[in-house]
Amino acid sequence: MGLVGDPRVVFLDEPTTGLDPRSRRTMWQIIRDLVAGGVTIFLTTQYLEEADQLADRIALLDYGKIVAEGTPDELKRRVPGGHVRLRFADARGMESAAHMLGDATRDAEALTLHVPSDGSLRSLKRLLDRLDDESIEVAELSVHTPELDDVFLALTGHRTTEEVTIR
Repeated sequence: MGLVGDPRVVFLDEPTTGLDPRSRRTMWQIIRDLVAGGVTIFLTTQYLEEADQLADRIALLDYGKIVAEGTPDELKRRVPGGHVRLRFADARGMESAAHMLGDATRDAEALTLHVPSDGSLRSLKRLLDRLDDESIEVAELSVHTPELDDVFLALTGHRTTEEVTIR
């Protein structure tokens, strides 16, 4: 009923709660279509993956107060844990890169290095330039940033598990 009359602003309060995965994706597409048509959507959700998928800007609330706001990518860069995963064709390439980079975590079996990164284009370019300067070939590269759940937990500072005493 809220869409009758072609509104320019729509408030959606947890629109996908209780939906199965197919219906949830359908609702996401409806929201995307509304935004593409010029409708401003204010979305409240506990599902931060949903906010990450749908929102241009996010405000994280803790006890009714905004603790952070920004684009999903801006928020993810605020917490540690981001890295670039480099996979190499051979152990020699991985060892050369590990020696040059220093602060990378190795997985010799998978021939990968995890290099700490904030996920920004500038840091990725700097990493690629360093590898290129040393003529180190990388077979595969992927950028990993923290999820919005990680951001929320880091910024609110609350424990994620409760101690339970069983008698």
